[in-house]
Amino acid sequence: MRFKLLDTVVLDRDLPNHGLRRGDLGAVVEVYEPDGLDVEFVTASGKTEALVTLKAADVRAVEDGDIITVRPFDRSA
Repeated sequence: MRFKLLDTVVLDRDLPNHGLRRGDLGAVVEVYEPDGLDVEFVTASGKTEALVTLKAADVRAVEDGDIITVRPFDRSA
């Protein structure tokens, strides 16, 4: 799938070095051809916690059957 700027995406794998888990929501803030993305992950209050360069295969589009949840962010990871 091709993503575009400001798409909301779902992380498809854990990124323990960034404190991120599979299922976390992020926003695409840059697209690099052919398949690179910068994705920003924020807390529920809007504070940026991670900005990560990923492959398109590391994320997926949000689906109608997804439900949003909140979890504590582990800053020590």
